[in-house]
Amino acid sequence: MPFANYKFPEGSIDAARKEEIIHRTTTLFVEIFGEEVRPYTMVLVEEVADGGWGRADETLTREKMGLPASA
Repeated sequence: MPFANYKFPEGSIDAARKEEIIHRTTTLFVEIFGEEVRPYTMVLVEEVADGGWGRADETLTREKMGLPASA
């Protein structure tokens, strides 16, 4: 089963953008593996709490990423 897991800072992505990511990722998997994978493709779009994730040994926050504070 093709699977993709995207993580975004909490509050930085709206429902329409999540839906677009799911559709485009599914289309990509179908292009690579064929139409038969569509019903088995899973795309997980998660929002991670501010400061709850990191990269290259650094905790990332909305402020460090140049994003406005969440509402």
